[in-house]
Amino acid sequence: MLTIDLSGKRALVTGASGQLGRTMAKTLAQCGADVAVHYFHNEAQAQKVSREIQAMGRKSVAVQADFASEESVYAMRDLLAGGFGLPDIVVNNAVSQYRWTTVLQQDSADYLDQFRSCVMQNVLMAKAFAPHMVAQKYGRIVATNTECAIECFPTQSAYASAKRGQDGVLRCLARELGPSGVTVNQVAPGWTISERERENGLDDMTHYLPQVPLGRRGTDQEIANAVAFLCSDLASFITGAFLPVCGGKAMTAI
Repeated sequence: MLTIDLSGKRALVTGASGQLGRTMAKTLAQCGADVAVHYFHNEAQAQKVSREIQAMGRKSVAVQADFASEESVYAMRDLLAGGFGLPDIVVNNAVSQYRWTTVLQQDSADYLDQFRSCVMQNVLMAKAFAPHMVAQKYGRIVATNTECAIECFPTQSAYASAKRGQDGVLRCLARELGPSGVTVNQVAPGWTISERERENGLDDMTHYLPQVPLGRRGTDQEIANAVAFLCSDLASFITGAFLPVCGGKAMTAI
């Protein structure tokens, strides 16, 4: 029987204090990895996630970084190197929030903000952590993208353009790191059900579900499962992939 076994691996999940990130972090821990829990503002939630991972018998630490600052990302790297250890697995999941509107109405600052959180996050995390992976001839980088990057529907422009920029960076990175045994992949969730809606009730889905061939919304656990697979040796010959996890709503073309 095939199992996802990450025993002996160290992982770092960005945005791990958020709804989707904390599910990813705990799922990697359930697969056997020690997990560093990154946060930007919400230290209390990150510490809570870290304690839950420790309760599974894994090592965990909460770490802070601001992806608008190269110095901050490198400080996080140095902190991990001095105690927890540099990660074998990096999951770039953090994203900043903003109000979606049309191109003509969207504040120009929103585009720069999304560029920093999507493109520069992946650039800085690669600069900080890929050299260790290259040196050991092993590593997994997985980034969260979105179905919006395929669809480019009205009001999605700041998010979709930044995620498309992320896609370009990571496809180049996959080619550059491949000879060293490091894989670089992306998962692209659809509109995902997470803890907030399970507690407070689902939002109105009447406009969304008819567009989904599988007829439902996915869950945070289903996204985390795809991430865990790409982090594992089961996906050892997969790199440069863009994997929609959205019930077929958005499909890549050949």
